[in-house]
Amino acid sequence: MQNENSILGLFQKLFFNFNARQMKDATLAFKKHLDDGGKMLVAMGGAMSSAQMGITLAPMIKNEKIHAISCTGANLEESIFRLVAHNSYKDYPDYRYFTKQDDEDILNRGERRVTDTSIPEEEAFRVVEPIILKYWKEAQIKGERYFPHEYFYKILLSDELKDKYEGNPEHCWLLEAAKKNLPIVVPGWEDSTLGNIFAGYCKGGEVSPTVMKTGVEYMMYLYDQYQQLSQGGPGLGFFQIGGGISGDFPICVVPSIKYDLKKEVRPWGYFCQISDSTTSYGSYSGATPNEKITWDKLTKETPMFVIESDATIVAPFIFEAILDRYNITNK
Repeated sequence: MQNENSILGLFQKLFFNFNARQMKDATLAFKKHLDDGGKMLVAMGGAMSSAQMGITLAPMIKNEKIHAISCTGANLEESIFRLVAHNSYKDYPDYRYFTKQDDEDILNRGERRVTDTSIPEEEAFRVVEPIILKYWKEAQIKGERYFPHEYFYKILLSDELKDKYEGNPEHCWLLEAAKKNLPIVVPGWEDSTLGNIFAGYCKGGEVSPTVMKTGVEYMMYLYDQYQQLSQGGPGLGFFQIGGGISGDFPICVVPSIKYDLKKEVRPWGYFCQISDSTTSYGSYSGATPNEKITWDKLTKETPMFVIESDATIVAPFIFEAILDRYNITNK
């Protein structure tokens, strides 16, 4: 019996229809999946790290409620940017009323706006850049190659940035992932600030592009990780925040193992997507889970949920319900 004073108990008291019911049902199924011995992959699009998703995502990783992550290059780097430059971020709640001149002023102040918050270039990009560049160059000298996330793991575990922390380390999901050596895939990493910086150093001849493992190698890595993580209980679940490549890439691993490697593979054991994308013009991000059945990514038995809402609101609610950290009492 669920504690009625928990967040999950609150869900059961209040949420009965529409997106509220989808959130409640998806959360209950998420919890059951874990309780039955399954594991969970989180696919994270958008700018969730800049939205401080780490406040709830980091403890989910720490408490072994999440076992793998697929994210954009922006989410990967912005987790560490928040850690080193938190106090220099600026909030712009009135961004909807900005003029072009307002945004040019932000540019001239050395900020890069993401909706209602801005990332400070000097305190974030330029603090991390020389440290990660050192690792890229060392890898080249040693003839070594690593994935994008592995370079970040090296930095975070070496404590080279520790004296520069401005954010709460407990809110940095990437730091928690590094501690656990959590499997991560970052499809399209080149589409990120540090990915662009890396390309610039390669073009300038300072670093060889061969020090960075590729997206194809990420899929090869995911083949092995998926087979391992899907062994227990109901298998590996798929919890998708937003749309785009961070979700499209990892969900393909199941049919690829089956049809391309011609090996047996368990289907995804759970699926939930939080998105406001619409099904139009072949939009995969807005496609209903049923369409994924036709691509052999899900089956008719897979628990499936689509929550058509704002992930910055819904995901923290779901994570806190799973963590069960708070007792809600009437006073």
